[in-house]
Amino acid sequence: MSTTVATQSPPPPTKDESARPKKSLVTTLLGRPEIGAFAAAVAVFIFFFVIAEPFRTLPALSTILYAASTIGIVAVGVALLMIGGEFDLSAGVSVVTGALTASMISYQLSANMWVGVLVSLLVMLLIGFINGYLVVKTGIPSFLVTLSTFFMLQGINLGVTRIVTGTVATPNVADIDGFNSARAVFASDFSLGGITLRITVLWWIVFTLVGTWILLRTRVGNWIFAVGGNAASARAVGVPVNKVKIGLFMGVAFLAWFYGMHVLFAFNTVQSGQGVGNEFIYIIAAVVGGALLTGGYGSAAGSAIGAFIFGMTVQGIVYAGWNPDWFKAFLGVMLLGAVLINLWVQRTATRR
Repeated sequence: MSTTVATQSPPPPTKDESARPKKSLVTTLLGRPEIGAFAAAVAVFIFFFVIAEPFRTLPALSTILYAASTIGIVAVGVALLMIGGEFDLSAGVSVVTGALTASMISYQLSANMWVGVLVSLLVMLLIGFINGYLVVKTGIPSFLVTLSTFFMLQGINLGVTRIVTGTVATPNVADIDGFNSARAVFASDFSLGGITLRITVLWWIVFTLVGTWILLRTRVGNWIFAVGGNAASARAVGVPVNKVKIGLFMGVAFLAWFYGMHVLFAFNTVQSGQGVGNEFIYIIAAVVGGALLTGGYGSAAGSAIGAFIFGMTVQGIVYAGWNPDWFKAFLGVMLLGAVLINLWVQRTATRR
């Protein structure tokens, strides 16, 4: 004997539910982390375009893009790390560590330049792994762990270079086998639209696109936002928090290595005292680009715009012919203005 159970279809949605307003395009755009940085970049560009005539030329644009790329390459990794809720204060000197390692390995061992490049990559990834491992296993804030790494690398860079070479700089590596092919990858030029650009500009764009794809189109990107927003909650739902954070530190180390290779092959030699202070510039680029110091919010594209603002400001001050004695003061005022514009746009988005 069978029974029939009567089913009732769910009631149709009410007028209020079906007529729920959708976000406008303007509101959606204002909600993006990088939109404030874009508004600031437009303001800075207009300012220097008006007051500095050399700023309006194509060669000036090439110089600005190069200056921005030297910051933006590492800033992409720093931005992703900050979204994940951590800092890396060793990124600046890590660039030099990578360059010194590649130079001295190849020169002292009379090895092909690519041997030094690959050994340097392994060393840098190990440094990034150690930073991340110490942070997740000890619970010590990344600020303190990487500050310690900063001082250690700064001393190692100077001490080892002086022991090996007898000076504070590495020898010229231009005559080593493999130099030309490595230089083509890390420090060559190319022409586009009547201007000559450094290849770092192309790599900067590539890394920014990869970072954006990771954050917006992959499961790892969701993990990064979750870890930065609330690590405990992320761990409770199965996110591999430790692996994500270690991977982010290694990502910063990789990009620092890449820029270090550019420094080496662009100038053929490396000063062991370089790089100090650049770690703050990378963080500034990420923050100007919309990343929060508390983690869980930001974008790779925003860090690229932040780096572009820095490049425009640095070169714009020169093109404007301002007194170089006031250079850092002008730079600070321009960057603060960019941050304030960014903050205003973000608050406007929140109110909307």
